Amino acid sequence: MPLGDTKKHVFTGFQKCCYPFQKFDSDDERRFAVLVDSSHETGVIRWMKPGAKQFQIEYLAGKGYEPDFVVETGAEKFIVEVKAKNEMTDEIVLAKARAACEWVGYANNHADENGGKKWSYALIPHDEIKESSTLAGLIATFRRE
Repeated sequence: MPLGDTKKHVFTGFQKCCYPFQKFDSDDERRFAVLVDSSHETGVIRWMKPGAKQFQIEYLAGKGYEPDFVVETGAEKFIVEVKAKNEMTDEIVLAKARAACEWVGYANNHADENGGKKWSYALIPHDEIKESSTLAGLIATFRRE
């Protein structure tokens, strides 16, 4: 349930979010959160938008960023970025994607050694988040290695 404009207000009512209140940087992120929160086909257990300094991935020397979303299903964990279609080839976006894929590689090595869940990274264009979209379909289409 929105408590106002996406960028300025807090949203509530999510069932699978780790936090009772959530802010989004765009309506596209909010729509993705609704899709993930209501997703039944993929077995979403929980999701979150990491807060400042909560989950940092360094993409350039001394420069880090927080991923848009972390989603956990019964079988896997995902780092998901939602970006405007016209930003998909932006060099900073691509640098962050490369760094996230590298982080996923390290996380998967750790998971293999310790019996944890596999991680994946997906960079999803905003215009692909539709009412008919599913998390499984978006991940299958936009997963990066």
